[in-house]
Parts: sequence; structure tokens; C-alpha cells
Amino acid sequence: MTSSHSPFYAHLSRLRFIKRWGLMRNAVEEDVAQHSWEVAVLAHALALIRRDVFGGAIDPNAVVTRALFHDATEAITGDLPTPVKYSPAMRQATAHLEDEVSREMVALLPEALQGSLREAMDHRLWPQDEAELVKAADRLAAWLKCKAELRYGNREFEQAEQQIRGKLNEHMLPEVRYFLDQFGPAYELTLDSLMRGD
Repeated sequence: MTSSHSPFYAHLSRLRFIKRWGLMRNAVEEDVAQHSWEVAVLAHALALIRRDVFGGAIDPNAVVTRALFHDATEAITGDLPTPVKYSPAMRQATAHLEDEVSREMVALLPEALQGSLREAMDHRLWPQDEAELVKAADRLAAWLKCKAELRYGNREFEQAEQQIRGKLNEHMLPEVRYFLDQFGPAYELTLDSLMRGD
């Protein structure tokens, strides 16, 4: 980087303007910044469950950092709709694009910070156990979004909810099962019920 000023964090701040679920009518709009925060919270929870409930060796702080940056490249690419991102023909091209954008974004940083942020952003550098929890948290966040939309009467999310639930079940981690058993039912409650502890 030749300038003494870095636009890296200014790019990240623009994640709040990148809407998710762009091809669908949303009862409640969601942006990438909100989604990243929710995935980070869920990934932290799954890491704590793995460590404190199941006795696994995992660093929750490393997991939450990776989760915060898991969609950072969308500050440049925008949120690619799922039918585009995950069709067999586009999967490899999308991964290549995200890798290139990640490299370009890291290059915007002062050299002293590049190594640490590269580890946070480059999915290929993530330890497998941490990547597994971030992916599970990402999928869980998407499913919870679908469930919320359905509670608001938005049938637009019926098929997405079924597909994501199928993926959750297909790749069910013990940590996700524990989370759903312990915390999942509260997501169905109204604010009054949450406050009363029903």
C-alpha cells in the first residue's frame, strides 16, 4: 500500500449497507454487518459448548474473530444470492473471487497488520475445527432468520427454511444440537414471554 491512509476498516463499515437475501421479500431486512455479528455470537456459543460442555480443545476467541470476518469480502463483492453462490458451475468461481478480494483487502492494511488480518479473513488458513464451528454458526444464523420470517407470516422463506434445516440435520454437530435444545425454544417467544422467563 502506497498511501499512509488505509481504507480497510472503512470498507468493513460499509457492510451495514449490503443487504442479505436480496432476491427475496423480507419482513425484516438484514444486512451483512448484522449477520456477521450474529454469526460471531453463535460461533462463540458453539465454541464455548465444545470446550465447556464436551471438553474439546478450542479457543472461543479465535473462533469468534474468524466469524466476525467470515463475510468481510462482501464489503467489495456484495452478498451473492445463494442460487448463484452455490450452484455447481459457480462454486469454484465464487471461491476464487472471494480469495482474490480477500488478498486485495489485506493488501490495503499497513504491513504490520497484514499477517493477523490475513489469518482472520482467509478461510483456507483457518484450522478445520474452527472453520467447522463458523460454518455451523453461519448455517444456524440463516435458519434462525428463516424461522423469524415465517413467524412474521412471510411464506417467502418456507423453502429456504426447509433446505437449511436439511443441511443442519445432515451436518448436525453435537454443539448445534445442544444449542438448539438449550436455547432454540426461546427464539419462538415474544418479548413479554422472554422478560417473564416463560
